[in-house]
Amino acid sequence: MPRSRGLLRITSLAAALGSLLVMTACGQGGGGDGGDGGKTIRIAYQAFPSGDLIVKEKGWLEKALPGYDVKWTKFDSGASINTAFVAGSVDLAAIGSSPVARGLSAPLNIPYEVTWVLDVAGDNEALVARDGSKISSVKDLEGKKVATPFSSTSHYSLLAALDKAGVDASKVQLLDLEPQDILAAWTRGDIDATYVWLPTLEELKKTGKVIVSSRELAAGGKPTLDPGVASTRFLKAHPDVLPAWRKAQAQALDLIHDDPDAASAAVGKQLGISPAEAGSQLKQGIFLKPAEQADAKWLGTTGKVGGLADNLRSAAQFLVDQKQIDAAPDIEDLRKAVHVEGLSDAVSP
Repeated sequence: MPRSRGLLRITSLAAALGSLLVMTACGQGGGGDGGDGGKTIRIAYQAFPSGDLIVKEKGWLEKALPGYDVKWTKFDSGASINTAFVAGSVDLAAIGSSPVARGLSAPLNIPYEVTWVLDVAGDNEALVARDGSKISSVKDLEGKKVATPFSSTSHYSLLAALDKAGVDASKVQLLDLEPQDILAAWTRGDIDATYVWLPTLEELKKTGKVIVSSRELAAGGKPTLDPGVASTRFLKAHPDVLPAWRKAQAQALDLIHDDPDAASAAVGKQLGISPAEAGSQLKQGIFLKPAEQADAKWLGTTGKVGGLADNLRSAAQFLVDQKQIDAAPDIEDLRKAVHVEGLSDAVSP
């Protein structure tokens, strides 16, 4: 990827931030984190199969917190969610670990905290090559047009796959596209391959071949996941929200494990697909059981933050090595950004 592309990316991000900040200053970013005492929870969600969609479909958070106005806003990537957090226009979000690592690093330094693990990427994120592209391995990507949403877990995994295969990323024509734009470019024949997640991935597989999945990369030491994050300011202003949100997310994980048909039906309604299709997509992800959230491998417990902080540090350092950010945060700063307070209570049977 030409280095000038990175400069253009920073410039466009700055412009987007400026626009959102203006909106917030004009009062359009209101809500529970606006410092006005409002009883609003602004949630950024993404349309990928997860317990988060079950919570939304079932209305569990609204039932648990009847005194709040819960506003769900769909985002297409973690990069856009980071922009919204900087602008102060969201309070809670489902976002990938790579954009979280970037968000906690300079120059963004977003004041948010990791509160949950929605899922661990498995076969639900993958590199897929279009039929007729003559791509049968990662090495074949040299000189090809490959799309992925920049700053996402898919972007991280794509760079990791290139690095593992010994392919110089600058020799690949990397294109920054959101999932819906990837599907359009694929249909037109404008791209040769893409690294993206469900449900877009499922559609592309009909006319393409999976080259490598995030499950394989995780086995090779480059795991990615989708954490839940919350604004630090919001957590302090509304201490009653996170326990209820975690309880709802734990209930959704239980449903995925104990009643997959009900989980599939709920996810299917949110994605506009059949329960069978939703069930197939859910099986491609890796979902923890609620009690595992407090495991030493993941969030950990009060006084002993788990390995999630190390995962974020590894992701940030990899982004440094790939010249995506200038420096990785200190591990202690990342541990402080993992919110374990009250977690054990939320995940206990």
